Amino acid sequence: MRESHTTVEARAPAGMARVPGGTFAMGCERFYPEEAPVRHVAVDGFWMDRQPVTVREFRRFVSETGYVTLAERPVEARDYPDADPALLVPGSLVFRRTTGPVDLRDVRNWWEYVPGADWQHPEGPGSTAAGRHRHPVVHVAFEDAQAYAAWAGKALPTEAEWERAARGGLEGALFAWGDEFAPGGRMRANTWQGEFPWQNLRTDGYEGTSPVTAFPPNDFGLFDMTGNVWEWTADFFTQPDRHGGRSACCAPRNPRVSEPASDEPIPRRVIKGGSHLCAPNYCLRYRPAARQGEAVDTSTAHIGFRCIVREEPPSTADRE
Repeated sequence: MRESHTTVEARAPAGMARVPGGTFAMGCERFYPEEAPVRHVAVDGFWMDRQPVTVREFRRFVSETGYVTLAERPVEARDYPDADPALLVPGSLVFRRTTGPVDLRDVRNWWEYVPGADWQHPEGPGSTAAGRHRHPVVHVAFEDAQAYAAWAGKALPTEAEWERAARGGLEGALFAWGDEFAPGGRMRANTWQGEFPWQNLRTDGYEGTSPVTAFPPNDFGLFDMTGNVWEWTADFFTQPDRHGGRSACCAPRNPRVSEPASDEPIPRRVIKGGSHLCAPNYCLRYRPAARQGEAVDTSTAHIGFRCIVREEPPSTADRE
């Protein structure tokens, strides 16, 4: 006997939405090389957090466990033998809007490593996350996201699970809500409007992160699958960048690390979804198919995460 929709929803984990299993067309061939080719991928059903993990939720985790994020820990000089000694201090990467047009090939024009920047001090010493309890937590490295997920009894999604969820059942759609960026003139996500990285028109009403339910959910009931913050997934990023390093807007490297060699020692994981810093003139990645590789030892002001719970295989009775 099959379960009814009501029965399935009744056992939904708190704050999570069900993403049905199935096969979908993953990837895109219209934008960046790392998104191709389009291929059909099957995933099992799962539950996903309706929104990115918030500052409030992460604070509860830290309060109950005493967890210290990577950005807050002392830095081991032996891990970065060629680094500038001034960078061998706890901190994180913070975005700085420029005063005018700059060379988009040099990410140092807008990314700055700030000692003392972390999830509680998003812009560095003197700043605070107070008043942002419903904003997504940021300045979390991959292992921080993993630690939270384990504490919550959940997991980070694979890239395929994340993209399946983001599409909301809209097969082949450009955005999570369809093919028009702002249907009826209504902004559907927190992205950058204007010329990056100096002119932010704030058409969507925000500069920086926004509360996690500020924009409508997709058809699976999931908020912020587009924009606001990039989100960690469990998968390694194995395909090399092939478009002149322009990905660095979205996935800046830890500045303690020199230019990557062919045998890059620090692994990268896939991040998905785009952020409030994604702009058409530089980073049109606020789409379900978009993907980037972020070094696991890096935390920034525009990367967060959300978790999933995978469904148990149906029992024999359920299949009858």
